[in-house]
Amino acid sequence: MNPVALVTGGSRGIGRAIAIKLSEKGYHVAVNGTRSVDQTGDLMEKINAAGPGGIYCRGDISSREDHESILEKVRSEWGRLNLLVNNAGVGPRVRNDILIADEEEFDWVMGINLKGPWFLTQSVANWMVQQKEEDSEYSGCLVTIGSISATVVSTNRGEYCLSKAGVAMANRLWAARLAEFGIPAYEVRPGITRTDMTSGVTEKYDRLISEGLTVQQRWGTPEDVAEAVSALAAGSFPYSTGDVFMVDGGLTMQRL
Repeated sequence: MNPVALVTGGSRGIGRAIAIKLSEKGYHVAVNGTRSVDQTGDLMEKINAAGPGGIYCRGDISSREDHESILEKVRSEWGRLNLLVNNAGVGPRVRNDILIADEEEFDWVMGINLKGPWFLTQSVANWMVQQKEEDSEYSGCLVTIGSISATVVSTNRGEYCLSKAGVAMANRLWAARLAEFGIPAYEVRPGITRTDMTSGVTEKYDRLISEGLTVQQRWGTPEDVAEAVSALAAGSFPYSTGDVFMVDGGLTMQRL
């Protein structure tokens, strides 16, 4: 029986790479996103060609009602869930200095990046515990895609940094709470990754990387992150629940 994964924000960027990689590894993949179904045809074709098959679950991760519809679609399709990848996230629509940043933007970023994943994980965690109690051989896992912004300061997008710091603690909380059930929780923390979210700062980071910002002098790719998620999902780190796995090319390494 093939395991089942749900990847939020899976229709583009890092989430898309994760969804395809998991499909290649034998997962049924439920891809969540806000794009319309007709905008995901290419992705779903790749997923269905690479593995045992997938579905698209359209929904806003900041909406509790959408959580219910997403999980119900997974239940009705496969009746189980083994892996949740909390990937959906946004940066502020306008990068404002924290001296003038507004409350509306703060709430929008926090709703998608922190509050939404927190309550989706709560629902999934309860379902995973139920599955474990019903079947001792059941294997479940949580993976959260964080960011170096959990610890690296950007004063023109403070709401994003705060959301990712919160995500980091959420991962530890779930790891501690679910350990008794044998359900690990991990955070994968990417650095500067080439996606549509970073397309507006390409020139800036091209220069900084060439000047030695990262130890490995290149951009990270969505596939780099997908490889880390795949290894964690496979159980390659059985004694590391709650840990942070850096995928940042050495950016946050302290150097003299």
